[in-house]
Amino acid sequence: MTTETSGSAATEPILLELVDEEGRTIGVAEKLSAHQAPGRLHRAFSVFLFDTEGRMLLQQRALTKYHSPGVWSNTCCGHPYPDEPAQEAAARRVGEELGLHGIPLEPAGTVTYEHPDEISGLVEKEYNHLFVGLVKDIPEPDPAEIHDYRFVTPGELAALRAETSFSAWFPTVLEAALPGVRHVAPGGGW
Repeated sequence: MTTETSGSAATEPILLELVDEEGRTIGVAEKLSAHQAPGRLHRAFSVFLFDTEGRMLLQQRALTKYHSPGVWSNTCCGHPYPDEPAQEAAARRVGEELGLHGIPLEPAGTVTYEHPDEISGLVEKEYNHLFVGLVKDIPEPDPAEIHDYRFVTPGELAALRAETSFSAWFPTVLEAALPGVRHVAPGGGW
């Protein structure tokens, strides 16, 4: 099975599950074609991890990514392979991108959105499964996926958002995940 890659083209196409508005699988599409305008609704996931102090783990996407390079975003996001449960895909990608394995991820709902990326011209049209969890280990990010990372408080997040770029989907997935975030990081002020 082909893994998701950032910059160079994979040898085999990466397939995503196309879904209807209810999240039911209706087909498959190649990853890049699903993101080309006008976009096709497909299954995705977003993960928010927190340390024991309630700080959120953010990542700065690798500068070589073809989509949204160098912007800050939530801990991890991606797409399940066809027939791969979203929670398993999320755990797999947390391991691949951040070197963090065995972290229990709790479902935190779903959100559907459509966000065009003005720089790349690609469209994030996703039925996104949200997950939250606690991390006790130090991330060991894959440089092909992540340029930088940091743990932030709500105030530090607000300051960072005022001074630099975040992924187009970040505000939407954060707002949708907040009830689950508050459950996992109750003392963090989220």
